[in-house]
Amino acid sequence: MQDLKVALLQFNQIWENKEANYDEIKSLLSQEKDFNLLLLPEMFHTGFTMNHEYLAEEMEQSEGINFLKALSAQYQTAIYTTLIIKSNHKVYNRGVLIQEQKVDLYDKRKCFGLSGETEFYTSGTKEMIVTLLGWRLNLQICYDLRFPEVIRNKLSKDGSPLYDVILYVANWPQKRINHWIKLLQARAIENQCYVVACNRIGTDGNGLEYNGKSLIIDPNGEIIGHESSDGVGELVRASLSHKNMEVLRKKLPFLQDR
Repeated sequence: MQDLKVALLQFNQIWENKEANYDEIKSLLSQEKDFNLLLLPEMFHTGFTMNHEYLAEEMEQSEGINFLKALSAQYQTAIYTTLIIKSNHKVYNRGVLIQEQKVDLYDKRKCFGLSGETEFYTSGTKEMIVTLLGWRLNLQICYDLRFPEVIRNKLSKDGSPLYDVILYVANWPQKRINHWIKLLQARAIENQCYVVACNRIGTDGNGLEYNGKSLIIDPNGEIIGHESSDGVGELVRASLSHKNMEVLRKKLPFLQDR
């Protein structure tokens, strides 16, 4: 199986300004095209806000999804991020994995009570594993990271693990960034998979500061992709080797003991 080239666009999201965030994304991407999968931070074109009344979009008329589809086609890459979606009189922090015109959905299952997210957004109820170039990707969002039980990897009936990569997109504040790093490494080690995690930088409309630390971690818990310096806006990149992951899983067959 071919290696999977991943990229994380870590940037300063302009608070509740969709057009400005579109421009920032296009500016930072520039002519970069050599990747199969691109991650953008949580609530990519608004920042992590509870002001859904005027920011939520209907799936069928979503300007955010149309922007992502166009970006996916332009760069010939899959894209994963989240945005605020209204559906059937409910509002979701909805993950979308875009492969040009194809859209797979994941609603955040663990809404963040400390921020009030549980009061404004409906929690999802289902896991979502998506296949990309033969790789199986498990979609996750920010606070989901603190709950290993919702992401537990195990062997399917044919003996293969359920997934190969966990994707996290987040607005994870600087004051708890050490938790972010340690938890991401733990998820990779315990599930014998790659972890690809995109966070934002800057200061949001609530005064919370973010310093990024977007990371790409191998199944042994080693960081193989990170920002060049602390809290900068940039594209973090790495290539994932399916062969190396298979070697580790055979050498240390921990998943079969679950």
